[in-house]
Formats: sequence, structure tokens, C-alpha cells
Amino acid sequence: MDHYVDISFDCLPLRSIGRLDIPLDASPKYQAKLERIKHALETHGTLRTYYLHNAACKFHLMNDPDLGMIEFRFEGTLFTDSSDTHTERADVTVELVRETVDWLTEPVVHWFHESVTHAVRAEFNRYIANGDLAQTIERLKQLESQVDQSGGYVGMYL
Repeated sequence: MDHYVDISFDCLPLRSIGRLDIPLDASPKYQAKLERIKHALETHGTLRTYYLHNAACKFHLMNDPDLGMIEFRFEGTLFTDSSDTHTERADVTVELVRETVDWLTEPVVHWFHESVTHAVRAEFNRYIANGDLAQTIERLKQLESQVDQSGGYVGMYL
């Protein structure tokens, strides 16, 4: 355990989505995810917006990984400033997944629930600074090129 807060996510720059057709044979879970992404596109647009998914935030309150952990799942849109180098705000849905804190009370859960958004914004700034965003955009361009070359088929649900 190297960090007091562990944050992981997949990042989808909304500007990279040309169209979002939901496959008829997609699983209900996948369809629901695509509907949430589609809603984010319609609500927030594509300018300096990033959809974070497959995301988790764990707070470690003790130096023991089996004691004092609060884990949340989150998903939603982050917005960056005009230079695309700093997170301005976030519109994320947060859900408590599990905890190993015997003394946890509802006000503390609420406080940590709110803290997820702040922690995610700070982590996304680190993500941008480390160049991960540029690498993600480059991977998406390569995938788009492969899709164009193959006539639209790269693999199941891609």
C-alpha cells in the first residue's frame, strides 16, 4: 500500500466519439453504460470533457490494508480549463462499494462520499501532467484508423 488514496479509472475523451451506436446484441450492462456515455455527450458536449468509467476510489485510514478502508465506485464527466491542462469541475456519480471500518458513521460516509470528487479532480490533474491523456487520445486515433481500414470491425463491442 503506497498511497492513502488509490484512484483508478478509464478515460474516454468525449471529443473522440464520432458516433455512438448501441449494438442490438449488446448485453444490458453494456447498453446501460453506452446510454450513460450518450447522456454525457448530450448534456455536456465534447469540448474539454472526459468520461471516466471503470473507476474506483479507495481511502485508506490505517496502515493495515485489511482495516480502515473505504471504497467507492464512480463514473461521470470531468471538465478541464481552456488550456486543457487543469480540471475545473466534475459531474460524477459516486457509490459506496465496501468498507472495513467498524466505527464508521453516516456523517463520515457522507463526508468521504463528497471527498471522492475532490480526490478524482486532483488525480485527473496528475493524469494530465503525466501525459496519460495525450497517450489515450493517440490510442483512440490508432483505433479509429484500424476501424476505418477494416470497414468498421475491430472486435466484439469495439
